[in-house]
Amino acid sequence: MGAKRGASGRRLELGIQLRQLRENCPGVERVGAKGMTRREAVRGLPDLSEATLARIEKGELNFRRNVGNLRTLLKRYGVTDQDLVDELVELNRETPNEDWLTGYRSFMPPGMPHFVGLEAEAVAITAYHPTVVYSVLQTPAYAKALYETGRPVEDTTAEFVRRNVELRMERKRRVLEREEPIRLRVILGEAALRVPVGDDEVMREQYEEIVQLAGLDQVSVQVLPFRRGYRSHHDFAILRLGGGLPTRVQTDNAWGAMSSSDKPREIERFTRRFDAMVGLALGVEDTITFVKELARR
Repeated sequence: MGAKRGASGRRLELGIQLRQLRENCPGVERVGAKGMTRREAVRGLPDLSEATLARIEKGELNFRRNVGNLRTLLKRYGVTDQDLVDELVELNRETPNEDWLTGYRSFMPPGMPHFVGLEAEAVAITAYHPTVVYSVLQTPAYAKALYETGRPVEDTTAEFVRRNVELRMERKRRVLEREEPIRLRVILGEAALRVPVGDDEVMREQYEEIVQLAGLDQVSVQVLPFRRGYRSHHDFAILRLGGGLPTRVQTDNAWGAMSSSDKPREIERFTRRFDAMVGLALGVEDTITFVKELARR
């Protein structure tokens, strides 16, 4: 199964299996020991720290630079099944240039490469944004205007803007143009459509794009109008990955990085938030009518 996944999915599967093996191995010689701590696991291994192992177990990294460390860890965890060893080594393997995010990593905030890699492999995405059009619904012109607006404040460069617009369009392509269509459900706060980004032509084109995408069978877009009732003040996205991988939820934080979790309690909490807003939002057909009216204005 791992060989059929993309690079991000295989890293996540590898990390999950390694964490389970570490936590359930015979452990070291101490009273009541069960499994190993990360410190015990990496002791004496070159170029492998506790922090790095933690990132590997979260699926953010793999052992691309030193597969020998992977084999040594498996021995420490008491893995003697050669088929399992071969399976995990295969999960770790990446062909040259397979990770399409490589050229964008230096332009992305902490946590984003991991999320974006998994986004491209999700089988379903549920997302909400209160103030701007959700990323994979954006047009190139809207995305560019959004980044250009922030340049004086964030002190970014023209190259930063160009590369991030390219990344956003590549994300959009990988989510929406698949052989097996993804199920995408998005709620946009009314402010996301009313706050101008760029000039009138940019906004008109963006409205038309939302109408076109909302007409696709696998895409659902709803607008949450200005009205009383529950609404989340933070954007979030829930990625359902399929294939036995855990669902993940991601939300942006005030420092420009991303926070994510695969804890069932957090998935349930954000799912409840989305479901509560569905009841207040316009239906899909009413949303299309609403957005068409904005475009006419």
